[in-house]
Amino acid sequence: MQVTHDDIMFVATLVNELCGVMLDESKGYLVESRLSGLAREAGCASYRDLCHKARAPGNAPLQHKIIDAITTQETLFFRDDSPFEALQHKALPELIDAKAKTAFSRRIRVWSAAASTGQEAYSIAMTLCELIPDVRTWDINILGTDICNAAVAQASLGRYAGHEIQRGLSPHLRSKYFVPDGNGWRVRDELRALVSFQRRNLLEPFTGLGSFDIIFCRNVAIYFGAATRRDLFHRIADRLAPGGFLFVGSSESLSDLGPRFAPLHHCRAVYYQPNKRQAPALV
Repeated sequence: MQVTHDDIMFVATLVNELCGVMLDESKGYLVESRLSGLAREAGCASYRDLCHKARAPGNAPLQHKIIDAITTQETLFFRDDSPFEALQHKALPELIDAKAKTAFSRRIRVWSAAASTGQEAYSIAMTLCELIPDVRTWDINILGTDICNAAVAQASLGRYAGHEIQRGLSPHLRSKYFVPDGNGWRVRDELRALVSFQRRNLLEPFTGLGSFDIIFCRNVAIYFGAATRRDLFHRIADRLAPGGFLFVGSSESLSDLGPRFAPLHHCRAVYYQPNKRQAPALV
């Protein structure tokens, strides 16, 4: 199906409204490669017709299929390494120490806000297990959310093909936290018990999420416009507990969002603590 300039504009407007992703005229190949089959399946003669049909009342399932087709699900275990090193050697030790004298000294809440097929959330879980020997006696919940239904379904199963396991996961961690399952591997029940998954659209209110000690929101806001990105990170910061840690993608910077988002460094990693109380200035 031929993609016209108007088609791209119609798709770009719809996709931006649905999930915040920005498309421009250079993305004609993306529209054609990812939506042509869906357009035929929906009985549409053009991509404009597909957009009109998706906007019709009661057509949320078609909207979800469009989102699933357009959004990128590129991920791997321990992606970029440095955030997980900072998590293990900086964020978690400080968090555990700060909670030691509180009523919830063994409760940790983590949100992987663009979890894709679950590798990030399970990497966080493995980091916690490696750091805390008696992790089963702790109250730990790692929430992974993603806008893509298919990604959430795979993450919930915790089953990965051989090539997915090999991407970023050491043989030691594979044998410790995964079991062979047919031609692939499956997350062990003990690790799976720490993680839950649900579909969430980051453009929508974070109703019912509660607060988190640590939030990972990496490599998703790079596809958003400036206003959407700013709003997203301010709303995410509002979900962080006082002194909580925020990790974004290695190519992302939040310095333009104001002094609340001053970057902090540990080894090669950059992180943010937008709700940390600043020490009073010495006079």
